[in-house]
Amino acid sequence: MEPIISVSGLRGVIGESLDPLVAMRYACAFAAELPAGPVLISRDGRATGAMLADALRSALAVTGRDVIDAGVAATPTTGVLVKQLKTAGGIQISASHNPPQYNGLKLFSAEGRVIPAVAGERVIERYRQGEFAWVAHDQVGKVKVLDDTTSEHCRLVLATVDVPRIRARKFRVLLDANHGSGSVLGGRL
Repeated sequence: MEPIISVSGLRGVIGESLDPLVAMRYACAFAAELPAGPVLISRDGRATGAMLADALRSALAVTGRDVIDAGVAATPTTGVLVKQLKTAGGIQISASHNPPQYNGLKLFSAEGRVIPAVAGERVIERYRQGEFAWVAHDQVGKVKVLDDTTSEHCRLVLATVDVPRIRARKFRVLLDANHGSGSVLGGRL
């Protein structure tokens, strides 16, 4: 069974249409379409996200890409981080609103937005062809874990609102992010 593939990424049921090999092949196809530079990886809080992140880190490193691992982050935060860190692109591991057995990969351009349709079509073609270039042992990319994933996104959000006015109102706020990735930034805000 093949995953559901679009120009902006893929999603599928873990163990059926999406497994580490599918994720690795898709990440390698994406890396081949990117300009030089590191690739950012982030994920939502799904139980299978860490496993897919492991696969993506390995796949990207063996193509010679350095990887910046942002851990659990909301999809909009991924775009902010890609732009802030000036990476070649990013991959958000998430199946959004789909049931827990699903997961997926969303592809980001260096501009911090979902990749354009033309680039997405090239990724799909490379993925389906299955021809990937591996590097020699001394050219394997390195992985760096990003410690601060929310400061820039928080700054951007707070720049759009009147913080003193909101504080003066002394609102009582309940944040129920259901342990989702939005809680990482949401708690700070």
